[in-house]
Amino acid sequence: MADGPVLLHVGTDGVGLVTLNRPERRNGWNPDMELRYFEALEHVDRDPRIRVAVVTGAGKTFCPGVDSGRLDGIATGGLDLSGRRSPVRAWALRKPLIAAVNGACAGMGLVQALLCDVRFAARGARFTTAFARRGLAGEFGATWLLPRLVGAERAADLLLSARVFDADEALALGLVSRVVEPADLVAAARAYAADIAENCSPASLALIRHQLHADQQSDLDTALRRSYRAMAVAVTSPDFREGLDSFTQKRRPAFLPLADDLDPAAVTGAGLPELDVVPQQALES
Repeated sequence: MADGPVLLHVGTDGVGLVTLNRPERRNGWNPDMELRYFEALEHVDRDPRIRVAVVTGAGKTFCPGVDSGRLDGIATGGLDLSGRRSPVRAWALRKPLIAAVNGACAGMGLVQALLCDVRFAARGARFTTAFARRGLAGEFGATWLLPRLVGAERAADLLLSARVFDADEALALGLVSRVVEPADLVAAARAYAADIAENCSPASLALIRHQLHADQQSDLDTALRRSYRAMAVAVTSPDFREGLDSFTQKRRPAFLPLADDLDPAAVTGAGLPELDVVPQQALES
């Protein structure tokens, strides 16, 4: 994906770089970007060269939400969700996503950053939920995601006030893991991703990522049962043997690429909510 509203670059280090690429519109979210973004994520999932992906924005912004040019049309004609991919499609990936938030991050852009597994932010980057100041409801799972990341009261503050906060506050809130200088942001996120790609089993990453998401919706007993099933499969895999051997021999591991047919939901017995398209019943209720 060498041009268009979303770019995908595949490195030699096992890292894919996904770039939201509408800098002339500050990377405002529109249907074409949405389609291309989810296509890029699906490519990441299928491409054996990619073990971890970094998501960032072109220019000086990450994504400030829906393209301002579309808002008048939505206000006049309403929001048509029929046939749209679920905005939480990122959760269905079997590979880790690292957000490198390089600038303004709001609304739908914030939701997509929250759906990544780890978030880096450039010093000076600014965040807002924005919804309450635009006459909107909490969009596409933001009211579910934020409390799980920062706690109920802090999430209420950010959603109800829709105030702007900077990267340092995002770090203090636990919304991002690291704040780095803008010039170093993508390199730092890529170095972190490359370390995972080099040292961690792709199969383990797929299972653990699925467990993290599925177990948020389960009780401890159910999570334990899933982990027993996953461990029973993992200990019979070549990667487990390689993990032990590389540790005792003090060398880098040579884990197998992620198998096309590895289905973490089948291994753990834990499905996730509908992640393909916006459910029809949601449109009718």
